[in-house]
Amino acid sequence: MCGIVGAVAERNITSILIEGLKRLEYRGYDSAGLAVFSQQGELERRRRIGKVSELEAAVAAEPLAGHLGIAHTRWATHGAPSERNAHPHFSGNDVAVVHNGIIENHEALREELKGLGYVFTSETDTEVIVHLIHHLLKSVPDLTDALKAAVQRLHGAYGLAVISARQPDRLVAARSGSPLVIGLGHGENFLASDQLALRQVTDRFMYLEEGDIAEIRRDHVSVWDQAGHAVQRETVQYHEGAEAADKGVYRHFMLKEIHEQPSVVQRTLEGRLGKDNVMVQAFGPQAAELFAKVRNVQIVACGTSYHAGMVARYWLEGLAGIPCQVEVASEFRYRKVVVQPDTLFVSISQSGETADTLAALRNAKELGFLGSLAICNVGISSLVRESDLTLLTLAGPEIGVASTKAFTTQLVSLMLLTLALGQVRGTLATGVEAELVEELRRLPARLGEALAMDDVVEKTAELFADKHHTLFLGRGAQYPVAMEGALKLKEISYIHAEAYPAGELKHGPLALVDSDMPVVTVAPNNELLEKLKSNLQEVRARGGELVVFADEQAGMSNGEGTHVIKVPHIHDALAPILYTIPLQLLSYYVAVLKGTDVDQPRNLAKSVTVE
Repeated sequence: MCGIVGAVAERNITSILIEGLKRLEYRGYDSAGLAVFSQQGELERRRRIGKVSELEAAVAAEPLAGHLGIAHTRWATHGAPSERNAHPHFSGNDVAVVHNGIIENHEALREELKGLGYVFTSETDTEVIVHLIHHLLKSVPDLTDALKAAVQRLHGAYGLAVISARQPDRLVAARSGSPLVIGLGHGENFLASDQLALRQVTDRFMYLEEGDIAEIRRDHVSVWDQAGHAVQRETVQYHEGAEAADKGVYRHFMLKEIHEQPSVVQRTLEGRLGKDNVMVQAFGPQAAELFAKVRNVQIVACGTSYHAGMVARYWLEGLAGIPCQVEVASEFRYRKVVVQPDTLFVSISQSGETADTLAALRNAKELGFLGSLAICNVGISSLVRESDLTLLTLAGPEIGVASTKAFTTQLVSLMLLTLALGQVRGTLATGVEAELVEELRRLPARLGEALAMDDVVEKTAELFADKHHTLFLGRGAQYPVAMEGALKLKEISYIHAEAYPAGELKHGPLALVDSDMPVVTVAPNNELLEKLKSNLQEVRARGGELVVFADEQAGMSNGEGTHVIKVPHIHDALAPILYTIPLQLLSYYVAVLKGTDVDQPRNLAKSVTVE
């Protein structure tokens, strides 16, 4: 995911731009560049393929100094990684632009601008923006007004930073579907796609909202909303206690990371959703061509990531009509695999360094798969570097060993993959993509509603204080969610927990059910609800105690030995993501009651880099 840094100051800002890019390296990128309005009164730039260190060396070899500049780390979407495709992009020697996101109507704009005499030197969608602004400046001479006019022509997602040699007193910016934050200094101001990039120069930030346009000068910041009205955005002071490596107000990192899920899911979605569709280019410049050939999907992962893959199988087959197999990486790498024609190999890992998953990917390259896609949280990881395509989950640092926000962002990423594959292959039912895109936009708010169940779940956890065994049940796509719930409980509370498809209860596990074996069930309001209710009656008939996380519209209520916790209603396809939240909270509060080391459970490591 690309990174943006900008600055306007009295001092030389070149080192500030480079340091800001370094702080964004965790996001993953393939090239880096910067542009500065130099002391000679012109725009100059340096661009390099590879790491920010390569760009830094280029600037050291050919020094560049100035008081106004923008910088960028690029993750290729349109056009392969190359110096000519790297940002910033210029129009003449007058205007420079850096851009995060995807412009959906870039082809039409490109043809229009070519007709006006503009010559394109890159394959990127970004270059149409800089030429469009340059053209508009001929009739709208103010840079801010030209940007306001330009964004009216852009369809898609963007975070933009623009400078002009004609107006070197300002940096202008626009946000639509891709985050931007302004850093406020004294006699200097800054811009970035992530506040982390600016922590070395300021602790005061102003977050742009959707549709905002900003004009940033040394001594003043002006913001206009989507309707064109001048607005004041709140200034937030960032304290050391808010660092990712600090628990802040939370007792444990795990609880902090559970509560971060609405914001990290929002971050994962930003820049990847169009008006009513998923932006296929978010997976990489070759994604559309590759996805068009996909007839099967093979998912390989470990632990929590494996459970995310199991949910994705229901989505890929049920929504996109694409056959899918899911396998534990440690098994896949050591068995003889028969690869179906035109199969996409998908690996999932939080760290991108999981030994078994990496070995499975390397093995897959010898087996004749169509191509490989990594879904990962670390942009500079081995898994990302060795895969053909990547979708970064953008969950941010996860300190607690038991994965929480990494899991939900993996699920969101896998839903984006499902819709992208179905879109390209034309296998989605009419209206499904638009409906689910709208539901995805609402998802962060729904997750916030689920987190409001915190007190109720904490009270329910008392039922498990003296228990040593638990069963988890789910049907359909909720079965992997039940597996994840069982894994969380055993990881951090050391209670033995198992998960089963609810229909399998009578085929063996029912023998274990008694008053000392609580049964936890997830019950969204879908076509399997009535069958699930029948399964639960089997438990009650044996004296088992039930804890049911049920859709508020499912018509279930408390009874003797039955504890119903009502969950906000959500579209059935996204229910696995929502129902994960209360199960995480349950595991957390049970572990607290048991007095275990929540963040560092015994015998476990965060990233399993050995067999």
